[in-house]
Amino acid sequence: MKKYLAILFSVMTFGAFAQKAPASPPAVVIQKVGSTEVMIKYAQPSVKGRLVFAAKDAKPLAPFGEVWRTGANEATTIEFSSDVTVQGKPLAKGVYSLFTIPGPTEWTVIFNSEAKQWGAYTYKADKDVLRVTGKVSEHAMTEKFTIGVSPAGQITLDWDKSSVSIYVK
Repeated sequence: MKKYLAILFSVMTFGAFAQKAPASPPAVVIQKVGSTEVMIKYAQPSVKGRLVFAAKDAKPLAPFGEVWRTGANEATTIEFSSDVTVQGKPLAKGVYSLFTIPGPTEWTVIFNSEAKQWGAYTYKADKDVLRVTGKVSEHAMTEKFTIGVSPAGQITLDWDKSSVSIYVK
């Protein structure tokens, strides 16, 4: 009898500790660009059949013309180990929140000095250190939001059928 109770207890305990995968799993990208290390921490939301980028009245996940956290959960952060230029504009080494304002043909990419934020709920434009723009290009469907950094300094933001690139040196 004790043996059966022990087995029953083990099965029940195992189920209690089983963890479900997060809906928007965390991701980290680390890449050397010249002598600078670039590290980006973000969460990867999935399309899951939803409308991602569109005008606000269509109720997309990331409406055109509005600040987006550029991922899910906590605001995405980007860290540079030394001073860089982004789209030709200077940016000091450090950790920044990375926000974007999606648009149909161009996005604004924002480097904000408040690195610890939840989403874009407490975003303040007066904490912006740099704003640059990147052109939108269409590409194959990307289910999970993905950020990439190439050794040449191209940072890409890919989700749904949209891709936006900016360049770091």
